[in-house]
Amino acid sequence: MSADRAALRSALEQGEREGGSVEFKERLTRATHLADGRLESLVAQLRHRILSGDGEATYVVGVTDDGGIAGISADAFSESMDVLSLLADEAGAHIDDVETWGVDGGETAAHEAGLVGVATLREGSMLEADDDHIVVGTAGHVDHGKSTLVGSLVTGSADDGQGGTRSFLDVRPHEMERGLSADLSYGVYGFDGDGAIRMDNPHRKSDRARIVEEADRLVSFVDTVGHEPWLRTTIRGLVGQKLDYGLLVVAADDGPTKTTREHLGILLATELPTVVAITKVDMVPEERVHEVEREVERLLRNAERTPLSVARHGVSAAIDEIGEQVVPIVATSAVTKAGLDVLDELFEHLPKTGAESGAFSMYVDRTYNVTGVGAVASGTIRSGSVEAGDELLVGPLPDGGFRPVEVRSIEMHYHRVDEAAAGRIVGIALKGINEADLERGMVLLPRGSDPTAVREFEAEVMVLNHPTRIDDGYEPVVHLETASETASIHPEGGQLLPGDSGRARIRFKFRPYVVEEGQRFVFREGSSKGVGTVRDVTGVE
Repeated sequence: MSADRAALRSALEQGEREGGSVEFKERLTRATHLADGRLESLVAQLRHRILSGDGEATYVVGVTDDGGIAGISADAFSESMDVLSLLADEAGAHIDDVETWGVDGGETAAHEAGLVGVATLREGSMLEADDDHIVVGTAGHVDHGKSTLVGSLVTGSADDGQGGTRSFLDVRPHEMERGLSADLSYGVYGFDGDGAIRMDNPHRKSDRARIVEEADRLVSFVDTVGHEPWLRTTIRGLVGQKLDYGLLVVAADDGPTKTTREHLGILLATELPTVVAITKVDMVPEERVHEVEREVERLLRNAERTPLSVARHGVSAAIDEIGEQVVPIVATSAVTKAGLDVLDELFEHLPKTGAESGAFSMYVDRTYNVTGVGAVASGTIRSGSVEAGDELLVGPLPDGGFRPVEVRSIEMHYHRVDEAAAGRIVGIALKGINEADLERGMVLLPRGSDPTAVREFEAEVMVLNHPTRIDDGYEPVVHLETASETASIHPEGGQLLPGDSGRARIRFKFRPYVVEEGQRFVFREGSSKGVGTVRDVTGVE
């Protein structure tokens, strides 16, 4: 076996023996293994394996009783994990991790590959997550130090001056494939009664899970892209997630740029409470830091916002005053760690703002397929809460319909949870739909709700920037929640000039979406940008 099958090789070498923590199962089915009498014996067996392993057991699925590699179909493996999860729940345990490998032969056709997998089970119920969790979206010009600053915050490590802590926020697709991960947020740390809880090695998913388990308050960062060509991605990160706060970085050596102004405009237009961090203060004289701070203050005043220097007024004032009108400014350095304690104090005490009450809803931001688990939809829960086993609707599909699905499991920062509430960034494994049928911009809603997909809606819009004027039928890309779709704009008076506000009808060009009154959106096309608020979804097609 190859090195990447080390967990499988180790389990097979230990073998299934009395008094051991390893159990072999070719497959588990609901009809056979959850029947009366069989369920109780299997739960007792699982408890025995966990006790023998000092709180941890290993189940190898897709092998015969003597450890022979059999291989089972993906559907059979998925059902086996469902059954094992139910058995674990009955035994007061939970599935902590699953690794799978493809093998030839087995019950599958000769030309297909079957699956064999190793599930690690641990004593104790799955984590019950609280609601004290804030999500922060970062923004700012490329090379102004967004990722480096967040990397230093989540690890407590000083940067090497070359952006070394930035690597802590790299997205690693293979980690998504190996586990059910909601890796939308590229950094996470937390706080307990003794202060900050940070990651030793952010590349270890177990380290992220530890933060989730130990912290009384979590802070997740959604990192965005500073390059101008990828402004669409930045807008999706700021508009598509249920953010509590924005963190705009401005490098002391460079000062505010065109991209800085655009990102600030998006943050303020979406009414997101924002903190400005002036980074790289170790690289310039103190006079330059003050100069950049004055530039940022002018920028904010021009946007009809009130700047608040934390150095002059204190952290308590920033916590009390931050909002749509007041924007705190903090001078920082990832190299000397100057100002990081101020950001820690802010993030530890800032109130949660993004959560909404009401029934569960989550707009899908990313989709992927995990072998043996199936389709996964990830995003930020917009309202309500969701539990494993919940019956939901997902859609709209291209024809405007919705499909019934079931929540197979939920994970947050690589940690399996029983349930998750508004504001949480999660990955939800869904039964009843293929990953190919899931798309960004779809929404998950409770079964029994009566959602309506619309192609048109009425909105109040404001043109932030445009070279000439917006005429009837103008077609920018509209970013609403996680949907990014070309749409035509039909102003009430026939046209809108830069700086104008007015009523307009918005029509999606290719497909319908779930749109609700009060939702904010951004539209852009080239250098043209604007914002809007949904006012009416009735009386339109």
